Amino acid sequence: MPAPEQNRERWVCLFASKIRYKAEILKGLLEESDIPAVIINKQDSAYLFGDIEVYVNLDHVLRAQQILKQFLGDE
Repeated sequence: MPAPEQNRERWVCLFASKIRYKAEILKGLLEESDIPAVIINKQDSAYLFGDIEVYVNLDHVLRAQQILKQFLGDE
């Protein structure tokens, strides 16, 4: 699977949160559905501002949005 840096136009940010475990859970749910996902931590390590983002390939974005909707509904 190519990393987002190698092919940026094919990857989109599906979800952003300040809470890392939410991003990790979503990534796991996506991967269980055979949707490759990448987490990019854009938080400042000292002050913890910024977000942790979950990216998916453009080819999987519709299915990923359905999973995200279920995930957010379960919170």
